[in-house]
Order: sequence, then C-alpha cells, then structure tokens
Amino acid sequence: MALQRLCRGSGALGCRRSSGLQGQLPGELVEALRAVVGSPNVSTALAAREQHGRDESMHRCSPPGAVVWPQDMEQGGVCFNLTRMDRITALSTEDFTVAVEPGVTRKALNNYLRDTGLWFPVDPGADASLCGMAATSASGTNSVRYGTMRHNVLNLQVVLADGRVLHTAGQGRHFRKSAAGYNLTGLFVGSEGTLGLITQATLRLHGSPEATVAAVCAFPSVQAAVGCTVQVLQAGIPVARIEFLDDVMMAACNQFSGLSYTVSPTLFLEFHGSPSSVEEQVLQAEEIVQLNGGSDFAWAREPEARNKLWAARHNAWYAALALRPGSKGYSTDVCVPISRLPHIVGETHRDLQESGLTGPIVGHVGDGNFHCMLVFDPADPAESQRVEEFATRLARRALALGGTCTGEHGVGLGKRHLLREEIGELGLTVMRQIKAALDPKNLMNPGKVL
Repeated sequence: MALQRLCRGSGALGCRRSSGLQGQLPGELVEALRAVVGSPNVSTALAAREQHGRDESMHRCSPPGAVVWPQDMEQGGVCFNLTRMDRITALSTEDFTVAVEPGVTRKALNNYLRDTGLWFPVDPGADASLCGMAATSASGTNSVRYGTMRHNVLNLQVVLADGRVLHTAGQGRHFRKSAAGYNLTGLFVGSEGTLGLITQATLRLHGSPEATVAAVCAFPSVQAAVGCTVQVLQAGIPVARIEFLDDVMMAACNQFSGLSYTVSPTLFLEFHGSPSSVEEQVLQAEEIVQLNGGSDFAWAREPEARNKLWAARHNAWYAALALRPGSKGYSTDVCVPISRLPHIVGETHRDLQESGLTGPIVGHVGDGNFHCMLVFDPADPAESQRVEEFATRLARRALALGGTCTGEHGVGLGKRHLLREEIGELGLTVMRQIKAALDPKNLMNPGKVL
C-alpha cells in the first residue's frame, strides 16, 4: 500500500499533530507524496504548514515539512489532515452504533442522526472531529452521565506505522462488552497519534432524551458550590451536566456572551429524561442547592435559551482571554476523587489569589475534574514562571489527594514530566515498550507523551 511505502522508507518522517518537522522536505519526497494523493492534496506553503503546526495552546508553532490531505486510508503523508475523509460509513439504529471517518465532526454526526431518535452525547465544546476526540480521549460537559470517549468507542480502524491496518475489536464488530484478549481499543483511545492513525471509529449512540431542562444557580462561596455538586452525586440524581464556574469566570462570561448572571461561584446544570423523571430530579437538586445556600434556579427550558447558556460555557476559554486582550492562555486541569473536590478547589482558589495570577476556574465537577484558564503575558518572564510553578503545584496537589495530573489537558507536552510521578517508573517503562513495539522508528507524533 501507499502508506506502507511512505512509512517504511522515511525514517525521519514524523506523523505529528502540534510538534511537526520544521523546514521544507526534500523535493523527491514531496513529489512522491503528490504521486500518491495528487498535487492538489499536498502543500508546502508556509501558511498551510504553520496552520497545521499550532493549536489553541501557548506552545510555539512548530510547522511540519508538508501538509497532506489523504482521501482514504491507503494514502500517506507527513502532517496528516484527515478532514476530507468525512463519510459516515455504517449506522445501526437497532444496535445504537455508528461508524465514522476522521473528517466527521460531532455536530455533523448529530445532524445526521436528527430524525433517528439517537444522538452522540460526548461534547468537548468545540465541533471537534470524532476520531480526533478518540485520539485525545475527549470528554466534556455531558460526561458525568454519558461517559467520556473512552466509554463510547467500540472499535477503531488504525493504520500502524508500518502501514498495516488494525481493527482493534475485529473487523466490522460493534459489541458492547467482551472478555476476548487485551483491550486494544482502549489502548488507542487517548494515544494522541503516537501509536497509529485512526481512520475510522465505531461509536456507541444513546437515545435522545424526551425532556431536557437546564438551570443556573449561584452560591455564596466556592466551597458551597462544589460541596453541593458532591451531595447531588451522592444522592444518586442522574444529572446530565453539572458545571462549575467561579466568580472570575462568571464575570468574564457575562461580559463576553452578553449575560447578566450573578457574579459569584455558580453551577450550570442540565437534566435529561421523561417529563416526570426530570421534574423529580429538579426537585431533589433544588433541595440540595438550598441546603448549601444556593439561589433559586434560573431556568432555561426552551432550546434557544439552553443553547445560549451552554454556548456561554463553551466560550469560556475566549471569555477568559478577553480579560486581558493580547494575552496568551494556559489551560491546565486536574481530576480528583469526588470527595476531595471541595478541598482542592478551595486551595486552588486561594493559591491563585496569593500568586497574583488571572486564572478563572471552570470545570466538569461531576467527574471531579476542573480547569484553570491562566491568562498571562508570555513576554513577561516572571509572570510566565509563576504560571508554570502554579500549574505544577496544582498537579502535585491533585496527585497527593489520589487524583491525576490531568483529566483532559497537558500530558502530550506540558505535563510529560509529571507522568512519571503519577504512574511510576515501571508504568512509564511499559508505555515506552508498547510504543517501541508498534512504532520502532518513532514515526508517529515523535516527542509527544513519552
């Protein structure tokens, strides 16, 4: 196959995401790529290379040598842009499964499913590629009820570094559970492109809720809001979303999204189910909110109002950046056992104040996961150092409480040094052995994770 020819003959060739090769590639390699995918699907233009060498993070642009748009899994490249592989290849409404290529985004899939009574609930905020979401083990606002990508990927088609095509659960299979061998699907979910290229994902679908209600409530303190979250979960209320925003984040969201909510620690909640079950969930949640000093619910019942509410939450990153125009953002997060959440969020809030940093807090607190969106001037070495030191303190604080240094952000580059502290030297050694077995030439996203 074409991908086999390219990968086997390109020892220095990197299949990268944000850490691509710098500079131009040899002309003969560029021509070889054009012979495989066609001239319109290869670009060595600086603008295209820089576009594919950066993301929303603070890390510097590191452009690849070329950008290639493959049209199917048999075509290879240097920095892969798989958006043109955008087919929904199989849908089984009876089995609640669908198979998609990497160019299919979350919104495109749900639009396709609109008349089936099914939906795919994992929502990281952006209209992200579903295979990219699998590669990064994305989660988001709905994960407290529906799980993360790790819980909703049933099978993957992966092109390995040597060009072989692996179906992680067996070709064409889409079962819910299995005890057959190692969990290869789970191995590739969250691998960040370091073990292979995901060219198809088979996903678990869910029934669309009959009734949906969203609400907002403010609290007198960070501890009260986060403590309320823990009690809601301990009460067994099947809340679909429960998101925390501190007072700094609420002020930023009000200003950026044209809202007028109280500027204080706040929970955004959403309830799914039948009309009667939603009403029961709301009554239970309201009682717990009142016991924690929370305000009455501000309702968002109609789709337009709910969409506006969650759009404001999803735009929190840009709202934070708008606090200091011209600044850069450093998004860091941790995840801890639910019982330790009030303690660590309170400690983090105090740490931010004492450090003099601008860092709104927002989080998927139903999972014990929260984010600090640090906004700073990268040209100021002292402030940059304070940001880095704060992020390390936060991660180690979570590790000390039995948590993880990241629920969503940073292991690929920014937290590699913390991975050893979390899983130990043996764990890191096993990961390196897996990488070496699947990618002995280190072609796939070299420099990421390990």
